[in-house]
Amino acid sequence: MIVVDENIARQSVLAGLRWYGGKVVPIKALRPGTVIKDDAIPSLLMAQKHPTFVTTDVSGFWRKVQPHQHFCIVCFPLPDHRLHELPKLLRRLFRAEGFRTKRERMGKVALVTATTVRFYAVHQPSVQELPLAE
Repeated sequence: MIVVDENIARQSVLAGLRWYGGKVVPIKALRPGTVIKDDAIPSLLMAQKHPTFVTTDVSGFWRKVQPHQHFCIVCFPLPDHRLHELPKLLRRLFRAEGFRTKRERMGKVALVTATTVRFYAVHQPSVQELPLAE
């Protein structure tokens, strides 16, 4: 399951994620009718079955959230006018070593740029860096 942050849960981004074979849902679908603060997101993710949370809120999640073996968080430092790039970057991430399967992704918090993926993980607090697959 891919869970997208509220600021990127627009139709154009969701349509660009059709290539993903699993479920894609906005974060608000996990707790409808309420305001979801950043600090509540990890507990919402833990209630799901191995979700990958996708956000552009780098300052709210990168190096702020403790990784957990039941979810993955992926941060994209993209301004709103470049959100159309997100589906392609996410697809490239899912081709990178360590991110190809749900099992490989779980327990990681990643920062993805056009050329690299930096991440830290459960039992691996230092940041690792890999080239992003083409």
